[in-house]
Amino acid sequence: MLTNTQISSLKKDLLDRKKELKEHAKINDHYDLQRGHFHEASGELSSIDNHPADEGTELYEREKDIALNQHDDYELENIDKALQAIDNGDYGKCITCGQEIPFERLEALPETRYCVEHSPDQTISTNRPIEEGVLMPPFGKFDNDLQDEAVAYDAEDSWQEVASFGTSEGPSDFYQPQGHYNDVYNESEENIGYVEDYENFVGTDIEGKELKIYPNKQHERYEDELDEEGMMTSFGDLPAFEHDPYVDEDEEK
Repeated sequence: MLTNTQISSLKKDLLDRKKELKEHAKINDHYDLQRGHFHEASGELSSIDNHPADEGTELYEREKDIALNQHDDYELENIDKALQAIDNGDYGKCITCGQEIPFERLEALPETRYCVEHSPDQTISTNRPIEEGVLMPPFGKFDNDLQDEAVAYDAEDSWQEVASFGTSEGPSDFYQPQGHYNDVYNESEENIGYVEDYENFVGTDIEGKELKIYPNKQHERYEDELDEEGMMTSFGDLPAFEHDPYVDEDEEK
């Protein structure tokens, strides 16, 4: 059981800590949380001209200030309850089991009203941000993504389309720097609307005949790439005329 001297000493510690927390909150204006948007604390007027990474840093610092402020408020609340328990004469007993709290524990945490076994702070929260249930790495959590051969419009396609309008990445963020800022996103070189490059300049009539080449920039780039590699097609050289062709000739011919 605590002696009167011990209770007086612990009460003094509680009052000193309460005064310290209040003075600290007054000096830093509750971690600048008395202001409105965090731009007011940083002196910024808008997010328009800020880099997303800078915005992320400011948001992290704001979240940290909120957590520290909540921690101080929680400690102040516990101090007031401990002081009230001293006035009521039941200080030093666990409010859960009623057992005496060791003096050594009260010296370390004079605001506590629990023994070690029943301390609520030892419970690890399992609450997670709600975003984690929706945005799973790397692209998201969608049923279509579970199918390796799915050709439906999935989360990856959604991200590519959004990223085509611009991201925080620059050419220096890529192993092979892109030539234009509109192309600084993953697989920006992926063909849209067709698979093979030659589909963009090769065509036939409605019956699949009359094969024609429609010269354009893609055709020129395709030819230049083949010439550079010394190949006839993107999948290798065609067989010589004396070898079997890739397709059967028309029997009528």
